[in-house]
Amino acid sequence: MNIGAGSRRRGAARLLATAVLTTAACVTGQLAAGNGTVQAAVRPGFSDGGVPVGGASRAGTDLAETWSKASQALLKPLLAAAQDARGRPVDCRRAKCVALTFDDGPGLYTDALLRHLKAHRARATFFVVGQNVAAYPAILRRTVAAGHEIGGHTWSHADLTRLPAAAVRSEFARTDQAIKAVTGLVPRIIRPPYGALNASVRMQTTRPMVMWSVDTLDWLHRDSAKVTKKALKSVRPGSIVLFHDIHPTTVQAMPRILTTLSARGYTFVTVSQLFGGKPPRLVYSGASSLL
Repeated sequence: MNIGAGSRRRGAARLLATAVLTTAACVTGQLAAGNGTVQAAVRPGFSDGGVPVGGASRAGTDLAETWSKASQALLKPLLAAAQDARGRPVDCRRAKCVALTFDDGPGLYTDALLRHLKAHRARATFFVVGQNVAAYPAILRRTVAAGHEIGGHTWSHADLTRLPAAAVRSEFARTDQAIKAVTGLVPRIIRPPYGALNASVRMQTTRPMVMWSVDTLDWLHRDSAKVTKKALKSVRPGSIVLFHDIHPTTVQAMPRILTTLSARGYTFVTVSQLFGGKPPRLVYSGASSLL
């Protein structure tokens, strides 16, 4: 969320929204079901109507066809609700759930983060930048195959409130196409860069936008100890926590954060799981924090 120069903007604080994204895909021929609400299967590089988009490769099409044939069987039992470390259902309205979110990737440190999350059986939500999806497609496939949720974070990490309506729609559409070409899926979550959001931007999409209730300031401090302290001090049941996986210091902080929150009884879920697959249109934290 802190790509390039420029001031950090929050936009309309607490005017927040969320939606769901299917997180199932295959990597090098292996299929893995994710978590969240499922969207109908689509083929990478193709529109919903089967029209080629951006010239998909034959290999990509073959992979997509393999995924399509198996997708219905895999996605039927897809879990909209969260699970604990033992695979038992968790009601985040009652349990201590937390949604860890990571912006601006995929990048050079995302694979290390995926290993940390796997070690703690944690699910997370990744808001990816279209340009980085194009640069690191294999990493995005691994992220989806691990069961994590993917959301759009625009193509170029632009401040959407400074763009005309057509340019805002283009930022969304190009990112959707990039994600779809790599995974066969279209994100149902959007997070605006810098948290910059106004009425005009919201009118350009029907998808709600996800903000956060805890900003770890990892983009500012670039210090693992400070990021850890901020996260552990601020997390509450239902928190949506903002991190950036483009910073090595953030990834280095994750083992302690995950270990400590696990010891405190937290379950790590995607944004969609936080609401049992049915999130409200406007939200800055989970339902359990409102009880």
